[in-house]
Amino acid sequence: MKEKEPVWLKIIRILLGCLFLFSSFTKAVDPVNFGITMNDYFVSFGMGFLHPLAQFAAVCAIACEFVLGCMMLFRIKPLIAAWGYLLFMTFFFFLTLWLAVAEYLEVHGIHNFGVVKDCGCFGQAVKMSNLQTFLKNVVIIIPTILLFIHRKKIPASRAGSWIQWLLIFLFAIISIVFQLHCIRHLPAIDFTDWKKGSDVTSFIEQPAQKEVLFIYKNKADGQEMTLTQDELMAKENDFYEDFDYVDRKDSVIKDIVRAKIDGFNMLDENGADHAFELFRADNSRDLYVLYMHDLSETHLKGVEKARKLAADCMEKDIDFVAVTNSSEEEIAKFVEDNALDFPVYHNPIDPVKGPFMVRDAVRSNPGIILFNKGVVVDKWAWRDFPSTAR
Repeated sequence: MKEKEPVWLKIIRILLGCLFLFSSFTKAVDPVNFGITMNDYFVSFGMGFLHPLAQFAAVCAIACEFVLGCMMLFRIKPLIAAWGYLLFMTFFFFLTLWLAVAEYLEVHGIHNFGVVKDCGCFGQAVKMSNLQTFLKNVVIIIPTILLFIHRKKIPASRAGSWIQWLLIFLFAIISIVFQLHCIRHLPAIDFTDWKKGSDVTSFIEQPAQKEVLFIYKNKADGQEMTLTQDELMAKENDFYEDFDYVDRKDSVIKDIVRAKIDGFNMLDENGADHAFELFRADNSRDLYVLYMHDLSETHLKGVEKARKLAADCMEKDIDFVAVTNSSEEEIAKFVEDNALDFPVYHNPIDPVKGPFMVRDAVRSNPGIILFNKGVVVDKWAWRDFPSTAR
């Protein structure tokens, strides 16, 4: 007769199972984000040529983690699950050790490895530094080793072997289908700074507010008059017959307000930034923004849907603009090729360091976000674009 599972081992098994399920869930709700993280890893390790496989690798990794969590929690093929846990944790233990050391060397100016700063182990739900992630893995690998050593004391499920294999297959299918749904549409849970209800005005640099005063002198008695620009514009032409211009005084009445996260600009072909005027808090007009972080990877079916929505916005006098990280030359060609009749602004970024705010705002290329007074009202992946403006 097989001995009963020790209580301490049962607790470890349940905790490790729940940990893997939680970790896989936080990534599965937004698999595009983990795909981006995987691509960052590829680039960091000099394997940028694997970029096309980044999303596939992310989906597989999340599914494996979910399956292992279910196997451990429900005692399905526990010997195989124990081996899976050990291999999984050993790999990430040494990976995060390297990331922590490499980041330390970078911070102290010893060598620049281009290390990934966020491991993405809990998606965007829980953000951790590389050192914190490594210390977390130190804590986790100890019970993992204990569980592996005593793996034969874990009683297997009473279900038949083929039923257990069927359950493993079903767990994998559930994870993959759920992830594909989130990839085709939007994250089931949005952990980004651009989720519904978020006020994004703090991401927009507010220029300094200046007051300009004009000084004029009466020709008859020599008395001076100080006028604001609005007051001057309201004067009739005969005012200039009686007064001579003397001087102007410029003063800053409100200092420039830097963005909470620098890097979100909407530049036209002349270099003028339109972000503040579009996103300012006192602008009560609805604003639809089409996000296309990379024009070379933008789905043209989504662009066609966006054109129809933009036309409806134009009829209703609603603002509709687009923003992309692609170059101005690419923008000009894209606008011409797709006959776009709405502004497409340029958001310049460092191709390696970012910040990738256009890419991260909506997990779709293209994607649309509806704003009002700088607050996110709604957002859509290109497959779900509305046909008419609200």
